[in-house]
Amino acid sequence: MTEEEKNAQAQANKENEEENDELKVVMPKANKTTMPAEEFKEQPDYLKVFANFYIAEFDEDDLEVINLYDENHNMVDINSYLLNNIHFPRKKLVDHVLQYHDHNFKNLLKVMTEKTGVKPEEMLTYEAWEKWDEDQRRQIPSSLS
Repeated sequence: MTEEEKNAQAQANKENEEENDELKVVMPKANKTTMPAEEFKEQPDYLKVFANFYIAEFDEDDLEVINLYDENHNMVDINSYLLNNIHFPRKKLVDHVLQYHDHNFKNLLKVMTEKTGVKPEEMLTYEAWEKWDEDQRRQIPSSLS
């Protein structure tokens, strides 16, 4: 390419850029907003263990024993929340359900304590709640299990 051709090519490129500048669309930068991580209330261990047991029984459609002690329809609130958020892994679901329904669990435990003498603060394992559930089932006269 000769010097003259190079200059002509450079001039043509410059004119194309000017035309393109007139047609250039400038996109504004997106406004990004990040939500802060949700902070959960600190819950006592016994309440976390009971919520974990409750969710397991919920998953198995086996809440009959706990239902015997639901005098104020606390289970309706808890179960509705669980149905709407069942996609959470169990650990997260425990944290989330206790964030919004800890009072419902405490009301259930209060009635269970009054009627069965269970001491929730001493029930710190899942197995303890399973044993309690089996003991309660055995005391129901019409129970087949």
